[in-house]
Amino acid sequence: MDYKKTNAAKTTQTRNTVELLGKVDSNIYETIVILARRSNQIAKSMKEELHAKLQEFASHQDNLEEIFENREQIEISKFYERLPKPHSIALQELLEDKIYFRQPEIENE
Repeated sequence: MDYKKTNAAKTTQTRNTVELLGKVDSNIYETIVILARRSNQIAKSMKEELHAKLQEFASHQDNLEEIFENREQIEISKFYERLPKPHSIALQELLEDKIYFRQPEIENE
């Protein structure tokens, strides 16, 4: 998924829990677990993507001038810092019904 094009909030917002209750079987705890798991998936994906991009700039020599002068690396890092946080993206996905989740214990019965 392209996290750069999401319309998730970049700042903290107060959410109505009643609105979230309707998304997952009227159980706020299950909703929080689903959001936490999706948030972890997003964070892991973003971290891998960032490390892959920064790996291009990795040097195996300790050159002090090179560390301070690498503006491209600094710009990439700042870009990822400005992105919405993973929990905010997960919450927006839940509100837009973009998260698929299943409950195996209920399906087996």
